[in-house]
Amino acid sequence: MKFKNIAIIFSVVVLLAACDDALNKLPPQEISNEIALSTEENVDKVLIGAYDAMSFTDLFGGEVLRNSELLAADGEIAFTGTFEQPGEIWNKAITTVNSDVSELWLDAYNAINICNNVLSALDVYQDQARRDVVEGEAKFIRALMYFELVKYFGQPYSAGSVDTNLAVPLVTTPTTGVDESSLVARNTVGEIYNFARDEMISAAGLLPASNGIFANSVVANTMLARIYLQMGNYQGALNAANTGLTDANGIYFMNTSYDAAFNNESNGIEDVFTIQVTTQDGTNSMQLFYGTTLVGGRGDIDIQPSHFTFYDAADTRQNQFFDDNGRWRTSKWQNQFANVNTVRLAELYLIRAECNVREGSSVGDTPSNDLQQTRGRVGLTTAIAAPTLNDVLLERKLELAHEGQAIHDFKRTQGAFYSLNGGDGLVDGFAYDAPQLVFPIPDREMNVNNKLVQNPGYGN
Repeated sequence: MKFKNIAIIFSVVVLLAACDDALNKLPPQEISNEIALSTEENVDKVLIGAYDAMSFTDLFGGEVLRNSELLAADGEIAFTGTFEQPGEIWNKAITTVNSDVSELWLDAYNAINICNNVLSALDVYQDQARRDVVEGEAKFIRALMYFELVKYFGQPYSAGSVDTNLAVPLVTTPTTGVDESSLVARNTVGEIYNFARDEMISAAGLLPASNGIFANSVVANTMLARIYLQMGNYQGALNAANTGLTDANGIYFMNTSYDAAFNNESNGIEDVFTIQVTTQDGTNSMQLFYGTTLVGGRGDIDIQPSHFTFYDAADTRQNQFFDDNGRWRTSKWQNQFANVNTVRLAELYLIRAECNVREGSSVGDTPSNDLQQTRGRVGLTTAIAAPTLNDVLLERKLELAHEGQAIHDFKRTQGAFYSLNGGDGLVDGFAYDAPQLVFPIPDREMNVNNKLVQNPGYGN
């Protein structure tokens, strides 16, 4: 089953939905929320609309992953394309009219508003089990959208001052029209993180471990662990990762081949959650920018020689890189119709290993054994008996390279992630809390909402 475009389109202000053939007799803009959300079948369709919105190019269709890698480039990748928007992100010279940034904001709030509508209509469900799953899926998507927004538009949690540093507005009720009450100020970094954390905890408790291509307790616990990592709560991240691995037991498995984890047009055994792409629907924007022109990509992102210095000579993950007429590519993103990898089982082992090292514990398994889950399959057959934090961070860097985690790992570790192999702990000369690594509030939003305050470094 794949996500399909459906006739349910939300903007941040109006529900414009036709939910079945009978409703199609009315122009979409004349269909009220009461009609569109009046039956279980209709709300189910609206929920599918939330997944579809989450898969937009500017979100998990690929660009939230791409943006992380471009911001964290530090000489390991280079943007060589002609598009100004990703070029600004790579150069850390982002303008307030950058359309990629603006669309990230708009599309995230679009998805949030769809979820707000779904959560407002839960009483239509007669079966409690089905209601719980719908609630869990909507909360998962809403929490994930706020998590992405706070990471890009707010200072990192690790910078402190979470009660005063501003993030994004927190909106939890459906927006069906614009008036003065629609203009809301930015909440703090702490408030958004706390909301995303609590929402993801609730989602993880409501979702089953297996749920087809849709959100499940394993991916919810992985995202919860990511949230805790950004907050520096390693015990929380450890517990979430361990719960995720417990729920994953017998459902998800590590591929014996590293390469087999990528370029798949259906979910593989290691895929906890992916964005679905078909020849008719969906976008793999990572493939667009990383893929060669021979496979429908643009070839805009080149892997630089400095990246290769991190690999052990025996590490077969080096085999993913190939020479494309003098420019180095990664093979991870070479199928334009492949699903977009969002969460792989490997990440849960790496999170648990890191947190156990930080906490001096062996919850679930030893850090050595967890690290060997990823190291063993790539030719590193000798386990590290007592891994250090640097050992774990290096393994995380290599295993998840070019998958959208780089800038967030850099920020949460206050540069330690980029001190590996004798680095200076900076990204392209910028510290982890530099204003240049935070997106501006888009001009469009500033112009229509006088309660918003611009981020430092971008004017008033």
